[in-house]
Amino acid sequence: MTTLLDTLLNGLALGAVYALVALGFVVIFKASGVLNFAHGSLLLLGGYLVAVLHDDLGFAGALAVAVLTTAAVAGALDRLLLQRGDPDPKAAHVQTIVTIGVDIILVTDLSRRIGGDLLTLGDPWGDAVTGLGPVTVADSRLAAIVVSTVVIAGVFALFRFTPWGLSLRAAAEDVEAAALMGVRLSRVRMLAWCLAGALAALAAVFLAAFPAPGLERTTGQIALKAFPAAILGGMASPPGALAGSLLIGLTEALVAGYQSELHVLGEGFGDVAPYAVMVVVLLVRPTGLFGAKGAVRV
Repeated sequence: MTTLLDTLLNGLALGAVYALVALGFVVIFKASGVLNFAHGSLLLLGGYLVAVLHDDLGFAGALAVAVLTTAAVAGALDRLLLQRGDPDPKAAHVQTIVTIGVDIILVTDLSRRIGGDLLTLGDPWGDAVTGLGPVTVADSRLAAIVVSTVVIAGVFALFRFTPWGLSLRAAAEDVEAAALMGVRLSRVRMLAWCLAGALAALAAVFLAAFPAPGLERTTGQIALKAFPAAILGGMASPPGALAGSLLIGLTEALVAGYQSELHVLGEGFGDVAPYAVMVVVLLVRPTGLFGAKGAVRV
């Protein structure tokens, strides 16, 4: 029972962090129809900035600078590069391919800077742990759950109660109608990219914190585990991204916690488990857990 409780808590913490990343995928897709394959490199950029700045600015100051800088880079990527191409929403697949090129450039440069080092982010939790009854949990995991919950609640409030959130939902429903109603689509999508960049930078802190060894050049690849979460929930559904992230996080933790019982599946099954769950769910619900079936008039 202790192992199960420990595994479930770790899975919940992982799912909460994956939700930050998956929400970024979903927000960008809702605003622009683009699958942002540069999301992992933006996450790595945010973590790198915290790592190199925390000695001079402190953890809080470095995190604030990293979040703002990553948000600005993401917004500039959309405004100065993607929006300068074909504005037709049907050209989103071309912009998706562009994000692959951007990802290669950013990852190459950041990998060169990081090298083979493990960078510490100077987070206040360190390697401290807290006992919750029979279970011992890293403080960084508890912080991930609390901070992610607060931030995600804030993002959902942003969707629900702000003019930008209303504009985003209108644009996701019908781009042409939203434009005719005066919605400034370019500003809506740029702010969506900024929000996604900020969420990625925040997620980097918890992905590199204990019990992880630190930030390394492959940390950005962890964002790919949040991609199945976004697909599972339905790419245009923020609640679906949250549900999919929790499912992926729990799956990964359970596979890691019971690896000895699942040895017949191979030692590396934990790395592919999120994608296996995605395939199984999509076989049953091709539109995702919260995806809506589209009606086509012919």
